[in-house]
Amino acid sequence: MSKNNDLLRAEGINKSFGAVTAAKDINVGIKKGERVSLIGSNGAGKTTFMNMVTGYLKPDTGNIFFKNENITSLNPRVITQKGISRSFQIPQIFEPMSTWENLLVALGTSQKNHSYFKNARSKENSDYIDEMLSRFSLNEFAHRQVSELPGGVRKLLDIAMALVRKPDILLLDEPTSGVGAEEKYPLMDTIAKALSVEDLTVIFVEHDMDIVQNYSERVVAFYQGEIIADDNCDKVLKDKNVQEYVTGKTQVKAK
Repeated sequence: MSKNNDLLRAEGINKSFGAVTAAKDINVGIKKGERVSLIGSNGAGKTTFMNMVTGYLKPDTGNIFFKNENITSLNPRVITQKGISRSFQIPQIFEPMSTWENLLVALGTSQKNHSYFKNARSKENSDYIDEMLSRFSLNEFAHRQVSELPGGVRKLLDIAMALVRKPDILLLDEPTSGVGAEEKYPLMDTIAKALSVEDLTVIFVEHDMDIVQNYSERVVAFYQGEIIADDNCDKVLKDKNVQEYVTGKTQVKAK
């Protein structure tokens, strides 16, 4: 068993799909409280890494540790119950249900005790869901069917559903994808404010380097399944390999 101070650690992770290498000897540790962005072109291995951490994919070789426990073979629900939660690039929400009901289901399915649903609408649960709606500025959409909601609101709901489970680590897969340019900063500001009251670690995949620079402390850059840079945001974005293979030497300006 791995013994160190990392909250999450991948050791020697490899994953291939036929002739395509999606993860090649990935060794990375994430400490409690870090805000980490994963960058790289499409197919670089970012989402594959997230899928392995959350149990949706199993590595061909290597191990993943959470709180020094090997979670490599566990299924997604068990991993969620242990304290790792995620949102998705395409929001995974129940469209025929309301925003409030989606949060209720997310809260209920995170519990090991199935009798939770007998008291699902208890005052304690209702108050907690109302609090989450407020934190994500979703109050006005509380009783709207989610199939009617705009894209940015659906993104916020998906993230709120992940956070309602009270995880130690929250993974966000491209939180601004599919959102108009004028909506990106307001969306990320809402997310950052909602997460600021939680003592949790956040890892997010992002293609927009302005967003990366303004909302992350540490950046891990992927290229063809390998990590090519891992440091603070300024150093990674100035790295020659990152500029060549990821950003195209784009000059990034602070917000």
